[in-house]
Amino acid sequence: MAHVSHYGMTVAPRRLRGRVPGVPGSDPGARETSIARARKSPPYLPLKVRRQSADKTGMSSIAVTEAALAARAATLPAWPADIRHIARQPILDLHGRLHGYELLLEAGVDEDREARDPQAVRTILDDLVLFGFGRLTGGALTFIPCTAEVLTEQLVTILPPAVTVLEIPHGLEMSPRLIAACSILKNAGFRFLLDHFQCGGATNALLDLADYVKVDFMPEDASEYSRLRARLKGTTIAMMTGNVHSREAFRRAAAEGFSHFQGYYFCEPEPIENAKIPANRLFHIEILRQLFRDPLDLKELCPLVMRDASLVYRLLRLVNSPLCAVRSQVNSVEAAIVFLGENTFRRIATLAIQCELSAGQPPEILHVSLVRARFCELAAPLAKMDPNEQYLLGMFSLLPAMLRLPMETLAAELPLRPAVVEALLGTETPERRLLAWIESLERCNFPACHRMARTGGLDNEQLKRLYLEAVVWDAAKPAISA
Repeated sequence: MAHVSHYGMTVAPRRLRGRVPGVPGSDPGARETSIARARKSPPYLPLKVRRQSADKTGMSSIAVTEAALAARAATLPAWPADIRHIARQPILDLHGRLHGYELLLEAGVDEDREARDPQAVRTILDDLVLFGFGRLTGGALTFIPCTAEVLTEQLVTILPPAVTVLEIPHGLEMSPRLIAACSILKNAGFRFLLDHFQCGGATNALLDLADYVKVDFMPEDASEYSRLRARLKGTTIAMMTGNVHSREAFRRAAAEGFSHFQGYYFCEPEPIENAKIPANRLFHIEILRQLFRDPLDLKELCPLVMRDASLVYRLLRLVNSPLCAVRSQVNSVEAAIVFLGENTFRRIATLAIQCELSAGQPPEILHVSLVRARFCELAAPLAKMDPNEQYLLGMFSLLPAMLRLPMETLAAELPLRPAVVEALLGTETPERRLLAWIESLERCNFPACHRMARTGGLDNEQLKRLYLEAVVWDAAKPAISA
């Protein structure tokens, strides 16, 4: 399957040689060789190298960017034909800063199979190394669900210990062999999380090795959390809770002593009663209206942008970053349009405005909206939708959480067709199909993803690959929220 870059360039991925489970005509020995080679080389071209390449050639800015992307794509294998469903869930600290990601696995297309199936975990470990561990997480701390076999056979040693946290599920038999294996992995630099931890449970045998304990937060279990705090007193073990998908759940969990929170609570809107769109935000939305006029009216657009010093700073910072790989410094909005062309400029300017709109919120909210936008854009041809329109749908889907205003207040101001506005309001229209799919995947509702794909006549396997492409695209981008 060909991959399409953010700049519209189509490149053919390198196919794997050797036998890969589920891929005809390949060989296990070659796969092991590829994994060993992948461990010794960076998962993707460093952004610094891309910038240096741009400085040393006489090529135009977009040509340099496309050449760098083509070179990178040529060195990376394609996703395997039997790839499992992977969902990346963020873990934030008390201050809303990203602490890491958990990579959650689906064993296969059978909706009823257990996600920690040993073969599924073995396959994903191979794939993470072969296709670049950092491609999915951008180098952030990564939490990996494990099985007894993965630990006792030391299969996780192919992963980088400094950024890997091994999750030990509740219910594993704490055999001497398993405890000894975990001690070896701890000495090698790996960290441990005890999942669904219970005081007095089996995994207490590993508490001395643990860096985190995790429970699913339930407000009615306050007495259990009191026991947990007492049990961990005097240790450096962090209390983490999962399935935090509302602001209220976050506040209650924080009050109970939890310090790390997994879930999409920060994407849930918390509207201010009787609030109106602030004047400066209306101003940004007016710029968006101007951006999506075709052709751009520079006499209208440039003065609007120049009135906001912060927006100009963000815009020029993005244009001069490795994201665009321009040869020389760009110092004006007009010059940015000349260098990038109208379509690329629209994307960069929209991203800069989105950074402004998300100011004051956890930075991860911007990354979630970008992954949604990129996925909806890539998958649009499958659903016979307009890619640019779907990109904006994904990008704007989190505006209520960013601005703390209901979508009903915001939607009428957005430069979108009525059918797309209805999709943002939650109406089950064809335009909303892809956004609904990725929202279900974010919450690891794999059965819902399968049902939506079947109902919409979409290829679920292809949607999974496009989701991963969107995650990789976001993880490879330079910091944009500062």
